[in-house]
Amino acid sequence: MKPPALPLVSIVTPSFNQANFLEATIQSVLRQTHPRIEYIVIDGGSTDGSVDVIKKYAMGSEGLPPGNFRHRINFWVSEPDKGQTDAINKGFARAAGDILAWLNSDDTYAAPETVAEAVDFLMANPEVAMVYADCNFINEDGKIIGRFASRQTDYARLRRGYVHIPQQTMFFRAKYWKELGPLDPSFYFAMDYDLWVRIARRAPIQYLPGRTWANFRIHTSSKTHINDERGWKEMLRVHYRDGGSFFAPIVAKYYLRKIIGPLWKWRIKK
Repeated sequence: MKPPALPLVSIVTPSFNQANFLEATIQSVLRQTHPRIEYIVIDGGSTDGSVDVIKKYAMGSEGLPPGNFRHRINFWVSEPDKGQTDAINKGFARAAGDILAWLNSDDTYAAPETVAEAVDFLMANPEVAMVYADCNFINEDGKIIGRFASRQTDYARLRRGYVHIPQQTMFFRAKYWKELGPLDPSFYFAMDYDLWVRIARRAPIQYLPGRTWANFRIHTSSKTHINDERGWKEMLRVHYRDGGSFFAPIVAKYYLRKIIGPLWKWRIKK
């Protein structure tokens, strides 16, 4: 009896004027050992040289730069869009994979085995809708400066603000995107949280401790650095939309983070 075919994994990178970091992102995807990857880059009309970087690694280019690359960019476009959420939705609208992920243009996968490990887990655990793991914080130069506080969470805990999911490490089944997607375009920051809540309401999500799958880059122009409070306000929108009360842990966490947020940013920059 033949073993089941390995699933196709579709990875989308939304990008806009991130040429300083984009090449490292692309290379971390193209070096993955999993043999079936569809890589889609949706650029928002960058003017900083990002398109030149993308072209080097795209299907049909003359030759890849030196490196142990197993894949190429299967599809890319550079055109004005409505921002990151719109770009991710455009990418997944083209995706043919059984498993989906997105990797922002300033983040990287931490090891070539990241995708393969996620696929192995999802194949062995068909009841799990989404899997995620540990994540490093890195600075502009790629130096590790901290660790994301990844923890196991679920629908009830997500509703309380117990998030602890590094988006860079998540892989989820396309079945749930088809049923529950796309991302809500009204969200600038918490579109991933909104998706996690929708998925976790339907099926288990699983954290794998002890496996570091991605690097989350912190720099002066990153969305996390600039808009942390906006993200929590959007999470509260999800909370109230789904019937949440003002007297809830997620609301208390929002006001607590307003106090400790500046200290947290200072700590991870050290």
